[in-house]
Amino acid sequence: MRFTDLPLDAAILRGIAGLSFTEPTPIQAAALPEALAGRDVLAAAMTGSGKTAAFVLPILQRLLAKPRGVTRALVVTPTRELAAQVHEHLQALGRHTGVTAAAVFGGVNAGPQERALRAGVDVVVATPGRLLDHLGTGAARLERVEVLVLDEADRMLDMGFLPDVKRILARLPRQRQTMLFSATLPEPIVELSRSLLVTPARIGVERQAAPAVGVTHAVFPVPEKLKRALLVEVLKREGVDMALVFTRTKHRANRLTEFLTKAGVSCDRIHGNRSQAQRESALASFKGGNLQDLVATDIASRGIHVKDLPHVI
Repeated sequence: MRFTDLPLDAAILRGIAGLSFTEPTPIQAAALPEALAGRDVLAAAMTGSGKTAAFVLPILQRLLAKPRGVTRALVVTPTRELAAQVHEHLQALGRHTGVTAAAVFGGVNAGPQERALRAGVDVVVATPGRLLDHLGTGAARLERVEVLVLDEADRMLDMGFLPDVKRILARLPRQRQTMLFSATLPEPIVELSRSLLVTPARIGVERQAAPAVGVTHAVFPVPEKLKRALLVEVLKREGVDMALVFTRTKHRANRLTEFLTKAGVSCDRIHGNRSQAQRESALASFKGGNLQDLVATDIASRGIHVKDLPHVI
């Protein structure tokens, strides 16, 4: 299958060609025909599988001929980074369509978001907390939403967002197309899908969890007091030019970044206490090769795509 085999408008195909996409990934090939037909979708899709285009393209196709000035599609994501990434995909794939989109998340000035929402952008991509803020002020109007996407639903569950998501769902029309994408399908997500989806196309739901192909694992048993020193030695090994290092807490991320910097390792950190501008700057420097290492809490575990990332610690 090629994208040109799908019932997509020429303006959308121009956006796809502009990104040099020719053939859909497996999740796209399975989900796109169902989503373009207007069916609800329940998909188990790993991060990095290309799932974003699997729901962005049907949204663009559906909204192409709709009148502007009304929000008709909502994508809810667990993290700011993932919201920004989905927004970028919408802009790139829809650049020739005239469909408008806004990213709505915390850590940045709410004013531009409020103005975009009051103007009635076609698609809103949002994290739950900031969207609820805008619903509370009346800036966000969701009564005309025709398409709802819950992206990385299991991560929203992990982060405690399920009550917020349910509050958002209560503000949406009952008649709509709903797509739920999740890397894993724990029982609370399965229960949520039963209440949200109507005879959905089930994609990858029955697949068995399996280790990522082509990844080599190593474990270093080490006393707590020597962990940071060992990490420096690992990072200074030949061939370890770039690494994403996860810590459990924000404070550990700060302390580790300070330790590595003093040891001569170029690095920065991202976590929930950093401003959005600081997080975006650190990510851009890391992805651009200006930093050897990025220290992060697991806020970065979904939605951050670094091409050919060689090491994760």
